[in-house]
Amino acid sequence: MVVAALATTLLATILVVSGSFAFVRLETARPGKAPADRPRAVPAPRPDQGRADLGDRGPSGESESSASARRSPRGTTVPRLRRRTSAPRLPEAKIVWRASRALGTPNAGALVGGVKLPPEGRHFFTWDPEQQVVRSPRWRRYATARLIRTLLRVVADFARAHPSAPRVTVGDLSRPNGGDFGAAYSPRVPHVSHQNGLDADVYYPRRDRRETAPARVADIDLRLAQDLVDRFVAAGARFVFVGPNTPLTGPAGVVQVAPRHDNHLHVRLPA
Repeated sequence: MVVAALATTLLATILVVSGSFAFVRLETARPGKAPADRPRAVPAPRPDQGRADLGDRGPSGESESSASARRSPRGTTVPRLRRRTSAPRLPEAKIVWRASRALGTPNAGALVGGVKLPPEGRHFFTWDPEQQVVRSPRWRRYATARLIRTLLRVVADFARAHPSAPRVTVGDLSRPNGGDFGAAYSPRVPHVSHQNGLDADVYYPRRDRRETAPARVADIDLRLAQDLVDRFVAAGARFVFVGPNTPLTGPAGVVQVAPRHDNHLHVRLPA
């Protein structure tokens, strides 16, 4: 009896141990294959991972990884949002236009609703004859809207016709409300006229292309200066005053010689 019991116990033990080895063998992963219930090991990233190579970029310069990240599950491409950038506005585009009026005469008048010319633009810059510097003070740059438009149109046409010429030098116009522009306001170059927004001083282009007023007649590019005179006449000027020592000419009664105009022309529009 005792021997039979021991034999039975030994047999049961052998069966249990055999079953354990079989279970362990079933659960053991095959060579080269990870167990089903264990996460696969992620290989360490290479030093050059995490950035797109230049060769992976498309025509737009975007990497393939960036492009794929923007694709929807159906394979369509989501439009990229781009920040809209606009070209800087020219000073001429910032002019505040008004319904201006010239009162009285150029020698005894006033300006209502004057329009301010910018200190400089694409085809012109302003000149302060008192301080002899570029960019004249704002209070010297007011005129009627008609005169401002005429100036801008003439200098733009001049620039297109002479692309290598310097920008046109614009001098005194009128004060903000017109009126006296004499020695009390401009001791060095007092004006008898320039009182109602219809007068403008425009300096002759220089031969050396420098953007400054000419000091003497020898500095003037007479060919370009004559072209400016002709353009203001064609634009409807009532008068264009030129210096007595310049050979500039034009229609009799319109282009007239005047003292102290050897370095600039003086254009006046009709009232």
